[in-house]
Amino acid sequence: MRVDILGNKLDLTPSIKKYINDKFVPLEKALSRFEHEGETVLFIEIARTTRHHKKGNVFYAEATIKLPGKTIRAEHFDVDVRTSIDAVKDVLREEIKKFKEKKQEKNGKKREKGF
Repeated sequence: MRVDILGNKLDLTPSIKKYINDKFVPLEKALSRFEHEGETVLFIEIARTTRHHKKGNVFYAEATIKLPGKTIRAEHFDVDVRTSIDAVKDVLREEIKKFKEKKQEKNGKKREKGF
């Protein structure tokens, strides 16, 4: 899995990059079965919505995974960049789980028809 990280209106410090890698690397195990169909790409964008706001949902995290035949996307606004990253990771994990279940269900129906 290839991970591309983009920072917009925000300096991507080594600690934020490490945090992102630590959070999203476990998803690689769930996506490993799709690697033979094509390379999976995880694109992450971390941004500040504006530079002048000091309160409210200032940080934005968006993640997109391109799988063979499907694109999964999640986004979240929050007051803390790490909380935004965590929320996006949780949404992606659930969407990947649903995608895998649908794919297994579809493959199971094909096998049943053959016998």
